[in-house]
Amino acid sequence: MKISFMKGISFGLTTAIITTIALIVGLSASTTSVAVIVSGVLIIAIADSLSDSLGMHISEEASEKTEKEVRESTASTFLAKFAVGSTFLIPILLLPLQIAVIASVCWGLFLITMLSYFIAKRDKKNPLWTITEHIALTLFIIFLTHSIGSWIAAVFG
Repeated sequence: MKISFMKGISFGLTTAIITTIALIVGLSASTTSVAVIVSGVLIIAIADSLSDSLGMHISEEASEKTEKEVRESTASTFLAKFAVGSTFLIPILLLPLQIAVIASVCWGLFLITMLSYFIAKRDKKNPLWTITEHIALTLFIIFLTHSIGSWIAAVFG
């Protein structure tokens, strides 16, 4: 796969997973409103996908990439981020909220594990170390956003 596509896809997947899980966990700790969480996920899927795509576009231009490479990285970032971020709507819409949050976290951890595995194998690194590092960082972000959501609920709830 071309580096420009791989760069956009890996960046888009990672940010979609982390941002969406963080949003779901943080919001669910501060509200029980499915409508608020669904709107948050949709807003992230659209606005953050466009924002990160523009960020990738500008970053690639600053790196003096060809116009084609810039377009490939930009498009693959948007498509990966929007598509994967949108998948987190499925458990929120189909399951009770508490179970949907757990399912979303499990789905995100699975995706991070698979992405980490493929990157480690491509780079001829130990997949276990790469997966452990990425999962640990993801869990830290989940813990942090849950704590922020709980604090918001305590202060404003």
